Amino acid sequence: MPVNVKYFASLRETIGRSSDQITVAGTMTVEEIWQQATNDLDRPERLLAAINQEYASFTQEVKDGDEVAFFPPVTGG
Repeated sequence: MPVNVKYFASLRETIGRSSDQITVAGTMTVEEIWQQATNDLDRPERLLAAINQEYASFTQEVKDGDEVAFFPPVTGG
């Protein structure tokens, strides 16, 4: 199943790209998507994730065709 993965802000610079499309077999969690898409790069502390533009936990399952986004916490002033 194809899953679109997007990286925002400083993650895009750290990883060196803004997106990936990965093919996964069976059911995977957001954590497993992170591991596969980043070749087991250590997950930054307080990293946020979203599935189809809604916040998601790293234990949530990803479905065929979903978009998974990773981004650092948003701060404001």
